[in-house]
Amino acid sequence: MSLNPSTTKILVTGASGFIALHTVSRLLQLRYHVRGTVRTESQAAHVRESLSRYVNTSKLEFVYADLMKEEGWREAVEGCPIVLHLASPYPTELPKDENEVIAPARDGALRVLRAAQAGGVTRVVLVSSTAAVISGHERENRAFTEADWTDVSKTDYAYAKSKTLAEQAAWDFIRSAENKSGLELVSINPANVFGPVLDNHHHTSTEWFGTLLRREVPGIPRSQLNVVDVRDVAEMIIMAMTTPEAAGKRFIASGASIEIKEFATILERHFASRGYRVPTRVLPDWLVRLVGIFNPKTRPVVQSLGWTYSLSTEQARTILGWQPRPYERTIVEMAESLMDHGLV
Repeated sequence: MSLNPSTTKILVTGASGFIALHTVSRLLQLRYHVRGTVRTESQAAHVRESLSRYVNTSKLEFVYADLMKEEGWREAVEGCPIVLHLASPYPTELPKDENEVIAPARDGALRVLRAAQAGGVTRVVLVSSTAAVISGHERENRAFTEADWTDVSKTDYAYAKSKTLAEQAAWDFIRSAENKSGLELVSINPANVFGPVLDNHHHTSTEWFGTLLRREVPGIPRSQLNVVDVRDVAEMIIMAMTTPEAAGKRFIASGASIEIKEFATILERHFASRGYRVPTRVLPDWLVRLVGIFNPKTRPVVQSLGWTYSLSTEQARTILGWQPRPYERTIVEMAESLMDHGLV
């Protein structure tokens, strides 16, 4: 898909998010005009102020839209041939009612798609998650691909349900008679997204770092961590919006699968000299389960204890030409940026 950046405006929903900030920044570097959706004027001011430290924001504009409301979406897509849908709730704490997360993710995706279809948009790139691929398959020690879907009947992780049901609803819409214009859809399914933060906001992606650098837990679980650099995710999103062969496909974005012990060891090796006492002792499974009772943030880890699997990125590499960067540098740079912003 040939796009002239100087004359093309791209809509990015949820512009204040961690991945979105990097995506908007990269688009501006490439000289695209960017329209970002936010819910409030203060969010718009925060995004512009944050990004102005790194890139010229003169081609950045904002519209106000909420995933749970109809208002604003038709205006948001107007004049934008491409929509990058990144807005979706990602809470740091488990919600009391899973529909607090599911409803805005699923219904919001459909609002964006319906507005895009009616507004003559050519392609929507939906940022989903590997949580829509692997959850509910714990203990299946195998390679997962884009053909795999989370089994929502076998997981109580609200975020995984929200991403799965939202992405499935999006694909159902694209294949339905309601998609009269032949709107194209591409989904990006990132693993845990790490890398430098561009603002001083506590994003959910920073929780792993805060938990370990602040030593909020006595040790670490016997579990796997799938890592991808936020800058590589932004590049994949842009590749997905411009590659003709990407239409109708899902793409897993994962740079590496490592043990949480290795993750903790990297942090300890680089930051112990600065006074950060990172826990590196592997806790017995029974103790992790006990900690999970008192620390809700650790509960999703309990289900993955001892689970070993891989995520295939073959499709992204062959169709998009995507290549992730080394993961240790990603981990170190995120920690350094959190320290620079006073977040740990």
